[in-house]
Amino acid sequence: MTVVAAAPVTGLTNDQIREVLPHRWPMLLLDRVGKVEPGVKGTATKNVTGTELWFQGHFPTEAVLPGVVMIEAMAQLAGVVFALAGASRISYLAGVRSMRFRRPVVPGDRLTLTAERTGGGTGFAEFKVSARVDGQVAAEGILTIVDPAGNAAAGKV
Repeated sequence: MTVVAAAPVTGLTNDQIREVLPHRWPMLLLDRVGKVEPGVKGTATKNVTGTELWFQGHFPTEAVLPGVVMIEAMAQLAGVVFALAGASRISYLAGVRSMRFRRPVVPGDRLTLTAERTGGGTGFAEFKVSARVDGQVAAEGILTIVDPAGNAAAGKV
């Protein structure tokens, strides 16, 4: 299923996000998508709760959200931006560059995620991404997302 939206999309609920992405619990990390300009940029939120699976072992006495989970959340937002521009519903994270982690994220925090397309071509896109807590940068970097079907529509910047 390919979902294509030309106009900006706002206020996607968790149920609507599942229509765009194939992810399911416990790997669907976006709670809400704020606004998406298909193929261009988007914003989303992820509420961090102490009941999440990874906190059982990372770390049992001082819970810290693993960096790879933040990367996955940002990649899912980039995937929504990409899918709404015509990419396949299943796209793959193909690259992580210049990722920096600036502060720990703990249960009770709300991550505000951004993804803005900075380049790409037919079937792939590069996004500048960030995760913030209360306006402070928690993580930022560059992600490459690939559409395995190579949809040309998704290549437009």
